[in-house]
Amino acid sequence: MADEPKEPKPPQVPTGDQPASSTPPVSAPPAKPAGASAPAAPAKPAAPAAPKPPVVLQTPLDNEFVTRFRAKFGAALIEAMQDRKQSILTVDRARLVELALHLRDEEKFDMLADLTAVDWPKREKRFDVVLNLYSFAKNERLMVKVHAAVWPTANWQEREVFDMFGIVFAGHPDLKRILLPDEWQGYPLRKDYDILQQDTAWVRENLGIESGQ
Repeated sequence: MADEPKEPKPPQVPTGDQPASSTPPVSAPPAKPAGASAPAAPAKPAAPAAPKPPVVLQTPLDNEFVTRFRAKFGAALIEAMQDRKQSILTVDRARLVELALHLRDEEKFDMLADLTAVDWPKREKRFDVVLNLYSFAKNERLMVKVHAAVWPTANWQEREVFDMFGIVFAGHPDLKRILLPDEWQGYPLRKDYDILQQDTAWVRENLGIESGQ
């Protein structure tokens, strides 16, 4: 009787070897280098800077000169202040001539450098008359608010203030316009003076043009 055919046996795999797999191997993630750290967190925005303190322009003035002046005239010195290194005295109008003579003769503020005015339309006492004094002996400047006629140059400067603001200086020997024609109407440096509404009649008559051209 013939032998029956034998089934073929699978090939023997050598010990230690594994059959090849059809699935590709999965690679492991690369190892982190030694000492590596996590990414830094984003920096926090800087805190806003503290607001700067307000600039103080005016401070009380209380030096030897003011002490001496107040001791002599008392309440006639209404206010003493310093504004950006400028000394300013506000004085009683009723005693102005007496105060001005003292400043000129005793404190040696011998030059009236300028006399001008400031218009405050909404204030009860509308105008400030301002004298800018200078001392040659001390090389100092002083601002006095109001007016006086104890310096010769005040004659023309008071006329200019009258011309521009319409402020009347009692006792002035010749108070009339000095910059504008005598017939001019209005006061150009007042806050309510509209440059386009100037003296139209004078302009038309003397310049032959319409006001505001």
